[in-house]
Amino acid sequence: MDSRIFQLDTQWNIIHYPEKPNGFSILIIGDERHFVEESKSFWMQNEGKQSLIIKLKAAGYIIFSSNLYGKNWGSKRAIQMAKRLYHHVIRNEILNEKIHILAEGMGALVAMELMSEMPDQIRSVVFVNPILSLKHHLEQEKEHKFFYKKLLTELSYAYQKDISSIEAEILSSDTEIVINENIPVRMIHILSGGRAFNRTTLYQNLLFQNKESMNIATSYMLPEKKQQLGTQMIKFFSAHEKNL
Repeated sequence: MDSRIFQLDTQWNIIHYPEKPNGFSILIIGDERHFVEESKSFWMQNEGKQSLIIKLKAAGYIIFSSNLYGKNWGSKRAIQMAKRLYHHVIRNEILNEKIHILAEGMGALVAMELMSEMPDQIRSVVFVNPILSLKHHLEQEKEHKFFYKKLLTELSYAYQKDISSIEAEILSSDTEIVINENIPVRMIHILSGGRAFNRTTLYQNLLFQNKESMNIATSYMLPEKKQQLGTQMIKFFSAHEKNL
């Protein structure tokens, strides 16, 4: 069996199985385009993502992911769904209980909460072009009226609040970015366009002011080098598998 798609509550989830399991697993928390449906998923339809899945499976990793209510923007129900999926997979698969996390873009918001709420179950985390602060992301998008309006609509749906309430709540929230310093983290910034570069610069400045930044390995990558992502991730993950 190469993969299995199943439902928990209303959300579709997928598990990818390697030919030769190494006993470790990776939870993928995707960006805003991410989805898992009854017979397909974004990471299997997108050529680059599929290539990454193939590389990680070849290294022996079981990979699992959830739809997480679509464009969830770090909502509480998405966090709870991710935790439920973790427990389901650990109960039903022969795996080490400490997982790796691969979080892209918006998925970093859920990943950071998991790092806070279940640190003993997380082995290491790789962030790819992460959105680390909903407040800073919203402030950045103000410059792009169309995207700002679209983002507010998505936030309203994700948090189940009206647009004016969720906008005010986020813009008045704390600006500090807190990343659990006891979990190994690698941040990979793919420098694809001005917005990605501006986001990268902002977060690096914010994290530099925070002592936790000393425990974060950071690398930068040009878009044409993205095929190296799998190799970098496998090297990082395997380096943190010595202590079971």
